[in-house]
Amino acid sequence: MDKNINIHWIRTVEGEDQLSEKKILITGLAGKIGGIIRSNLSPKYSLSGLDLKKVPGFPTTVANLSNLDEIMPAFQGINTVVHLAADPNHQGDWETNLENNIIGTRNVYEAARLSGVKRIVFASSNHALGFYPLKDNPYKQIYEGDFRKVRHPIIPLSTNLVRPDGYYGVSKAFGESLGSYFHDEYGMSVICMRIGWVMEPDDPTFAPSALSLWMSHKDTASLIACSIDAPESVGFAIVYGMSDNIYGIWDMEEGRKTIGFEPEDNAGTQWAPSKNQSSVMKSRDPQE
Repeated sequence: MDKNINIHWIRTVEGEDQLSEKKILITGLAGKIGGIIRSNLSPKYSLSGLDLKKVPGFPTTVANLSNLDEIMPAFQGINTVVHLAADPNHQGDWETNLENNIIGTRNVYEAARLSGVKRIVFASSNHALGFYPLKDNPYKQIYEGDFRKVRHPIIPLSTNLVRPDGYYGVSKAFGESLGSYFHDEYGMSVICMRIGWVMEPDDPTFAPSALSLWMSHKDTASLIACSIDAPESVGFAIVYGMSDNIYGIWDMEEGRKTIGFEPEDNAGTQWAPSKNQSSVMKSRDPQE
């Protein structure tokens, strides 16, 4: 595939009125990004959760996403669903991805459709095209910290590319394709966020790949708010979720143009192994 070709995955929804009330259901509200949403966006929206455990201070439906009937009550009266919940292990096997990330995601889309939800914001992942930086230069050189070998200009990875690096990445590519189908077949607005790396602690300076993938907590909250508040004319879109990193290899223009996402933070250029590296590496993906 010609990497210079950038197909804009955007279609429009016609004849829809602007949403007047922001009742937002967050699947995975108890998780890492759920915590960022609770801390930063709860004053702006009426938030509720769908999770495996109660989230103190927020209405929560406790249910497993693999059971469509159990999760249906959470979707009543909701304007937008932010679907974060998943098994976050990017090296997970087929069985866990099938139940949690494929069947569960299908059930979220279907419950939203049956309940008249206008928009789904889907937490996709850089792993949907993860073999590009693992296999191909200059992306691989950046991931490995071989910055002096990088030949410029770097062609950023566009949002139309799919090259998953495992069953987890496959499940995220599935969620994107499902969103495309639900838009075309049912007229739902779907925005897929290919999230890079949201860390705890919020410090990417322990690995060169982190300098490329990092999305700060502040930019994470901004991305989700931009996705929720995007114009009704955005029918289907895929956008990247990273900060404005010097070593970024992602085409961020789609997010700027489509939903107005302007990341403010930057990971810088310096890195060194740290004592926090092991714990951060274990929490590679956003739902944990």
